[in-house]
Amino acid sequence: MPVATLLPFTATPNRKSASPTSFRLTEKFILLLVFSAFITLCFGAIFFLPDSSKLLSGVFFHSSAVETNTRTGPDGGDSGSAGNDERVLAKIRKDHEKALLEAKDTLQKRPDEIKQDILNDKEKVAVDSAGQGGKQVNNLPFVEYHRPPGATGHEPLDPETRDRRTKVREMMKHAWDSYRRFAWGSNELRPVSKQGHSSNLFGSIKGATIVDALDTLYIMEMFEEFDVATEWVEKNLDFNVNAEVSVFEVNIRFVGGLLSAYYLSGKEVFRRKAVELGEKLLPAFKTPTGIPWALLNLKSGIGRNWPWASGGSSILAEYGTLHLEFMHLSKLSGNPEFAQKVMNIRKVLNRLDKPQGLYPNYLNPNSGQWGQHHVSVGGLGDSFYEYLLKAWLMSDKTDEEGKKMYYDALQAIETNLMRKSSNGLTYIAEWKGGLLEHKMGHLTCFAGGMIALGADGAPSDKTGHQMEQAAEIARTCHESYARTEMLFSLQALEQHCKVEGGYSGIRDVYASTPNHDDVQQSFYLAETLK
Repeated sequence: MPVATLLPFTATPNRKSASPTSFRLTEKFILLLVFSAFITLCFGAIFFLPDSSKLLSGVFFHSSAVETNTRTGPDGGDSGSAGNDERVLAKIRKDHEKALLEAKDTLQKRPDEIKQDILNDKEKVAVDSAGQGGKQVNNLPFVEYHRPPGATGHEPLDPETRDRRTKVREMMKHAWDSYRRFAWGSNELRPVSKQGHSSNLFGSIKGATIVDALDTLYIMEMFEEFDVATEWVEKNLDFNVNAEVSVFEVNIRFVGGLLSAYYLSGKEVFRRKAVELGEKLLPAFKTPTGIPWALLNLKSGIGRNWPWASGGSSILAEYGTLHLEFMHLSKLSGNPEFAQKVMNIRKVLNRLDKPQGLYPNYLNPNSGQWGQHHVSVGGLGDSFYEYLLKAWLMSDKTDEEGKKMYYDALQAIETNLMRKSSNGLTYIAEWKGGLLEHKMGHLTCFAGGMIALGADGAPSDKTGHQMEQAAEIARTCHESYARTEMLFSLQALEQHCKVEGGYSGIRDVYASTPNHDDVQQSFYLAETLK
């Protein structure tokens, strides 16, 4: 091959054979320079002119605003294009401001709250796109979560109150840290022997203290501990057990604990676990009357009552303390069966004749008749009355049936059970077969708070009277504490119940020296320290 063909730019052109449209080498080089300059100018304009973001979004990302502009066609004219440009710029500015506000709001949230918002958004998108009637994969409906106001982030103005609050938080930390160190995953802690403890009330379900303490950890803003507890619930809380449990205890500690944690944090794991456990408790209602059994095997679904409970009766404080949780289970699961079960309990009770308007503690679930006529506002009866009032309040005061049952019961209690001792202390006696037993158990002391809570909803002529009753009962209970050898208060718990491994109950508060029972109950973290 000739060398000239390898070096075309150095070969001498044959001018005679060139066509009129052909260019010399120097002309070609000049044209190449001009073309390069033009390309550079065009791309420079795209990247550096003020409206470049709009143009780029239109070219590369097909923004809806730019697409609208291009759809106007040749008839749009320059004035229309200018107007569209202004609208696009205004939209960009508006979106920018919105993004800044959202970012500012997000920065004020905790990392786990941001994560939860993302998960909620994902679930909403999944539900909207699935088109399955609002059902998720786990068959729970989408629920728009609203964080309750005032649960965290507030400090009391009074210095003494702040100091007390700080002290109680320290007590909670000691109880929690001890449980985590010596009994993590067990239901409860033995603080003296520093090991785990489990009552047969929970069968072989584990982690009662963890679940029961969730809401206390949250409202005390112990968020690191709350996150650790949440992780345990997600990975380890298992209800697939072949064991008999107390329906009442499992409901108030596990279902109640999970529901409270869900409403405070919005974490779906708590809603999912609460509904899962609630479904396992439903077989307890398979009785001729629908009054549930006290005990239930979670695997077989076979139930029974305590053998000591008046000929196999169900207990008022147990079957009457399911209402709040089961109403919420229906709301969060979309399954009306939970609510139907507890509303049926009311139907049974309303059909029965009540001696002197009072509710006996025992009811046979087979015959639907009262067992032994023993009435107590303390043990065996207490929380039934509390739940009547709170069901009305929880319904935003629309549950008129619950309201009537509560105030009618309170009137019967005042008439038949409330008495005053010779030294002027008001108490609520117990009633057995028409005869009063003039004693008031410690569990009855909740009634002072209950009556005060309900006084505002009483008829106007009874509000003041009920507040006086509440104060008198509270005074009686205070006296019962003050007259013990171990004066019980926040300081007394520290002095007598605190041990190196947590807080222990005391067998006899009238003894001069404490005899510890070596159990840190889950409700110490869930209720006492609140």
